[in-house]
Amino acid sequence: MANARQLDRNRKSIANIRKITRTMELIATARFRRAMDRATAARQYSQRLSQVVAELAQSGRRVEHPLLEPREQTRRAVLLVLTANRGLCGGYNAGVLRLAFSHLEKLRAECETVDLEVSGKRGISAFKFRRQSMVQTFQQFDDQPKYQDVEAIADRYLESYVKGELDRVDVLYTRFENASRQVAEAATVLPLSNAATGELADDSDSAPVARQYELLPSAASILQEIIPASFRVRLFQCFLDAGVSEQIARMVAMKSATENSTHMIRRLSMAYNRARQAQITKEISEIIGGVEALQNG
Repeated sequence: MANARQLDRNRKSIANIRKITRTMELIATARFRRAMDRATAARQYSQRLSQVVAELAQSGRRVEHPLLEPREQTRRAVLLVLTANRGLCGGYNAGVLRLAFSHLEKLRAECETVDLEVSGKRGISAFKFRRQSMVQTFQQFDDQPKYQDVEAIADRYLESYVKGELDRVDVLYTRFENASRQVAEAATVLPLSNAATGELADDSDSAPVARQYELLPSAASILQEIIPASFRVRLFQCFLDAGVSEQIARMVAMKSATENSTHMIRRLSMAYNRARQAQITKEISEIIGGVEALQNG
């Protein structure tokens, strides 16, 4: 049986760890709620922009824009992988990276050139370990990314696509559906072919309806602003979803660690009590044996 003093020391160490995991769980919960509010607001804005473009297409107007034109041949593509800067978030990073490695190989088989861009220290380390060259790396994004930082990346993609230097952009991230479901997926964000097809939400409020628009100064000038803005917001939505999913994963992982610590402390306490009881019984037996030896002597 283990020494009672060692068991007590282990129990105190695990209790200290439980305090840390509990604190991290509370922090992740608070950050998750703030990040979810931003992600929900951005999703509604993005859906509304897509709805306007779709309704213009369904109204009989000819919607044309360079970002809506797919390439006949995909020569150069970009794969942007969104991971976390920190660990202790369960299988969040592992799920993204597992899909990223397979999707990267698929893209390389389909395209002549694939530029790999990675956000997050965990993803950067993983690709370096596998000796994969990265064109761009980012470490400034967390659960609340700044729109200005994402806009700079989006504008670089837009400029390259319009010039014909870039044919496709895929973003691999963890999509946030609800608090209990997050899915790692690869989304093609350029070209924006889906924006003109009328793919809207299925709820009645966003169902496509025939509306009359009076566009001033012209439809072309308005679409020139709406379509690039739709792409920027869509890319920003990917970063927001990744941030929310990371905090959910960390919250769940830390809650599980806290519960496991509680179970371990309970088991160690039982073992400590048994060891202490055995030790006391042994000491009493030794005392009684000493007394009997003195009396017999």
